[in-house]
Amino acid sequence: MYPNLFYAFRDLFGWELPRLQIVQTFGFFVAIAFLAAAYALTKELKRREQLGWLIPVKEKMIVGKPAAFGDLAITFVIAFIAGWKLGGIFFDWDPYQEKPMVYLASMKGLWWLGVLVGAAFTYNVYRVRKKEELPIPETRIVDIYPHQRVADITVMAAIFGLIGAKIFNSLETWKDFVQDPIGSLISASGLTFYGGLIVAAYVIIRYAIKKKINVWHLVDASAPSLMLAYGLGRMGCQFAGDGDWGIVNEQPKPFSWIPNWAWAFNYPHNVVGEGVPIPGCTGDYCNQLMPPVFPTPLYEIIVCLILFFILWSVRKKITTPGLMFGIYLVMNGVERFFIEKIRVNTRDYNIFGFHPTQAEIISTLLILGGAVLIWYSKKYNQLKITA
Repeated sequence: MYPNLFYAFRDLFGWELPRLQIVQTFGFFVAIAFLAAAYALTKELKRREQLGWLIPVKEKMIVGKPAAFGDLAITFVIAFIAGWKLGGIFFDWDPYQEKPMVYLASMKGLWWLGVLVGAAFTYNVYRVRKKEELPIPETRIVDIYPHQRVADITVMAAIFGLIGAKIFNSLETWKDFVQDPIGSLISASGLTFYGGLIVAAYVIIRYAIKKKINVWHLVDASAPSLMLAYGLGRMGCQFAGDGDWGIVNEQPKPFSWIPNWAWAFNYPHNVVGEGVPIPGCTGDYCNQLMPPVFPTPLYEIIVCLILFFILWSVRKKITTPGLMFGIYLVMNGVERFFIEKIRVNTRDYNIFGFHPTQAEIISTLLILGGAVLIWYSKKYNQLKITA
């Protein structure tokens, strides 16, 4: 396993780059997942705009204003922090003496470099705005297309997805949460995908309504990118060994051609330090699982990327609003429901004598909701044709 990119580069290329410890493997793949999803969403929104399914919204924009003090101040603060901390990582931090997260959380850094970087970025913003400044600012009406709002949507998905993932994880592990609520909330681990999906979806749909974006076409366009993001995000779980793995698997392989690590894996050097010590290993991340478990993130990577390519390949053939998203809900729900059978989970819920996991409950609702949406979208389209 590769808790951070230092271990990945050392193992794959033989390069000892200690400062790469600052980049956590799980976070690295989450960032890739968001960027890839944003690219796929932008591409699909543009296609739907060309077909006339999504239209621009006219908005007023004031051009030629001088740079506002607030904008310059925000630019300086952000650039100062980047120069102060990132510069400190390269020229001040000793990776052999201090853990990266401890350094980032401290007041250490190169303040003078932060001031220089902050001043440079602030001056550049001021210079650009000065060139665009007019004697009398003008109010213009411009067309804003849905694909131009993907950056806003991505930021909202990241922020509220994280909040939702933490909230739902706290509900799922309530006993642990009440014992240490602050530690649970600020911990880098303990994220529930469905919590992030639900909260982020609510916020983004509200945003789309406010910006007069057709919600049905937005969610349809989002379906492939959501599946892609989930599959890529699971790479972070697999390569970091973040504890989101399966139950113990000591069963014999059903087929001889299956690699041992794809059937039962012990996640050596996992980032959460679970398991027993690895003989001869010293330093951090020296544990492995014994006995081995099902590598469920690997299975989800394979399945979800296949489902993404299916959704991406059929998207041009599906023209009924809502149908694509309904198919995505069913696919996502079925995939997650069955993977839950071999995942490590808490089963604190009691529903008529059954003890399902939180994900099993939500995935079942997604399957039912997706089926209803498929039926409704087809029926609505038929009524529209016959009307």
